[in-house]
Amino acid sequence: LVIDFFLFPGSHLQHMEPGNGTQISEFLLLGLSQSVELQSLIFGLFLSMYLVTMFGNLLIILAVSSDSHLHTPMYFFLSNLSLVDICFTSTTVPKMLVNIQTQSKVITYEGCITQLYFYTIFAVLDNFILTVMAYDRFVAICHPLHYMVIMNSRLCGLLVLLSWIMSAMVSLLHSLMVLRLSFCSDLEISHFFCELNQVLQLACSDIFLNNIMIYFLTGLLGGGPLAGILYSYSKIVSCICGIPSAQGKYKAFSTCASHLSVVSLFYGTSLGVYLSSAATQNAHSSTTASVMYTVVTPMLNPFIYSLRNNDIKRALQRFFGSIISYDIYHFNYLK
Repeated sequence: LVIDFFLFPGSHLQHMEPGNGTQISEFLLLGLSQSVELQSLIFGLFLSMYLVTMFGNLLIILAVSSDSHLHTPMYFFLSNLSLVDICFTSTTVPKMLVNIQTQSKVITYEGCITQLYFYTIFAVLDNFILTVMAYDRFVAICHPLHYMVIMNSRLCGLLVLLSWIMSAMVSLLHSLMVLRLSFCSDLEISHFFCELNQVLQLACSDIFLNNIMIYFLTGLLGGGPLAGILYSYSKIVSCICGIPSAQGKYKAFSTCASHLSVVSLFYGTSLGVYLSSAATQNAHSSTTASVMYTVVTPMLNPFIYSLRNNDIKRALQRFFGSIISYDIYHFNYLK
């Protein structure tokens, strides 16, 4: 809001004053269901999924950071993906749980813009990290002898830093463009969080530029990384087909299987949300579908990587084994 005040003088008063002259200080999040009977079920379900997401992704981060064998580019990007998934889910689910618990649908204007800003950052960042991981797998399989030279620590850090900067810039642009809008008296958002398209639908002022920016950036930042991922995997498949032994082919493919599963889940659910909303024009179906990529996908990612990855399993076993040994030693020492 302070940024908006200095960049767009007078616009803060404009979007806080709709046509009837009342000030906008809050929005109403309608959530997944209006049924009172379902609120307890929704609360328990989402609390469970949130806790599993936090616990699973934190385990991945702890395993990678505590085991020197996993201090490689592949696991560096994986730990960053887990961090982004934690933040991604934390921008939406806690507020939803609080609203259900307090039987309130209110989110402040400032809170809505803040949620929109951070949600957009981590959604775009998820996309970039998956693209960087695809490039890492491409180098590992197609240029194995030069892998450590190409994917050095400086390049890995630079790729992640650029992903953060670009995501923050895109999110800031969307947020500042929303701040310039004026809103009508109908302030009900048919969602469980402040999703950009849903917020724009409540605006009384012209949103043509907002829509143009959404389409342009979605095409650029969605289509571009997806094309990069598809290109990387086309080269990977070509290299794998050239490996003479069946064991070599399996080993090469197994290093990509987890990432390919996560990419399919992320893009499949995201594409499904937008196709369903475009086909049905039903806000409720779009809201339900968006649960897949905002909550379910971040929850499943740790399982996909840990269940199919022996290195992660061994790292977790060593991590918990060291904790148990430390506790036993401490217990015997105190005795």
